[in-house]
Amino acid sequence: MKMSPPSEETSEFSLKSVPGDYGLPFFGAIRDRLDYFYNLGRDEFFSTRVQKYESTIFKTNMPPGPFIAKNPKVIAVLDAVSFPVLFDTSKVEKYNVLDGTFFPSVSFTGGYRACAYLDPSDPKHTSLKCFFMSTLASKHNDFIPLFRASLSKLFINIEDEIVSQKKANFNKPSEAMSFDFVFRLFGDKDSSDTKLGSEGPAIVNKWLALQLAPLATLGLPKYFKYLEDIFLRTFPLPFIFVKSDYNKLYDAFYASSSSVLDKAESLGIKRDEACHNLVFLAGFNAFGGMKAWFPTLIKWVGIGGEKLHGQLANEIRTVVKEEGGVTFQALDKMILTKSVVFEALRIEPPVPFQYGKARDNIVVHSHDAAFEIKKGEMIFGYQPFATKDPRIFDDPEEFVGHRFVGDGEKLLKYVYWSNGRETEDPTAENKQCPGKDLVLLLSRVLLVEFFLRYDTFTVETASALGLGSTVTFTSFIKAKSS
Repeated sequence: MKMSPPSEETSEFSLKSVPGDYGLPFFGAIRDRLDYFYNLGRDEFFSTRVQKYESTIFKTNMPPGPFIAKNPKVIAVLDAVSFPVLFDTSKVEKYNVLDGTFFPSVSFTGGYRACAYLDPSDPKHTSLKCFFMSTLASKHNDFIPLFRASLSKLFINIEDEIVSQKKANFNKPSEAMSFDFVFRLFGDKDSSDTKLGSEGPAIVNKWLALQLAPLATLGLPKYFKYLEDIFLRTFPLPFIFVKSDYNKLYDAFYASSSSVLDKAESLGIKRDEACHNLVFLAGFNAFGGMKAWFPTLIKWVGIGGEKLHGQLANEIRTVVKEEGGVTFQALDKMILTKSVVFEALRIEPPVPFQYGKARDNIVVHSHDAAFEIKKGEMIFGYQPFATKDPRIFDDPEEFVGHRFVGDGEKLLKYVYWSNGRETEDPTAENKQCPGKDLVLLLSRVLLVEFFLRYDTFTVETASALGLGSTVTFTSFIKAKSS
């Protein structure tokens, strides 16, 4: 375990100008955009600039650039010391920065600005986040039984496919399972019993894709890069393409979530605004996060290998037997299982980007220098570089399942996946994910249910078109008692 870095609040360094440049107006942003998506790729885009400027803090342009984003200029912070400035809402403003330097039309959210796009200084942010947190708290006892029921269907489908096809894709059934769980959690019924039928995941995927298209690629051959770039990043794709589908999704939540929406009205939130925010929470935050995260978790556990699988299976089965079932208390005793989840969140966080706009002139520290950032400048953090900081973590590019066991727990403050430190909690006054604890819980339950059924497994993986990975099971060995 590495030594802790100096505090970002220290002033032992003289101030430096932020290195880097934005290039010529318009053309510099296009150059950086082509490098980011096509010529270099995401990680190399950042690593080459770190080497060029000999700094983990520098100026650059971020997609989508012209014409969708009026101002693509950012100051990148790519180490574990500088990155947390993005959590300090006394220093950075979070209004309209969820997706970076552009803001999708409010048509996608019923004409309302969703809570995720609001700054904590906005009273509406406080009321909406209180609504989310109180709703999740009221559903606490449903988390484990609901998710276990959803996982049971998932594993049956995967087993059937691997028997018939000799391999089984994880992503598609995982998406169906995730939507089923989220809808039943908030809607108190199966989505297939509504007019959504089995279309829920496809509708949400379409809705997400139209909003996030400027940040994506289609995976086309490189000789199509200019055509793809013009198509995705010249003008926003309009809501009209998903309007009827979104209305169907909204109506299903509105009709099925009466008790949740009653709670919102008791907090002074208009019922339709609450429902549009609930759809965003369920579709964008929850389903969108699970869509990327669960395959990523399975990928890294698969990479961990048979020895790690044996250790997880032994811990999980021993604790479940001792505790008499899969309970909150049992999950809390699974030290290695918790560490494995944290390690996967560290090495490949489900949301790799963070943005914030400087409220005033501020000083931001890296390990080796201090830089002044001017009021109004956009700060951008690429989380995988911060959570794989070699001056914090030994072997940062390696998946080490036991990294956070014992003294390793001290490193949890450098795990940033939830828009905050792992050692901190979401409140109505910050931007940390309101479902942070639920994500951790579901991740552990997924591993528990898996290793209660199976001893070990192998996977094939590939990068997904959006965030996360495509995962295919190629084999697994059932537990003798399953």
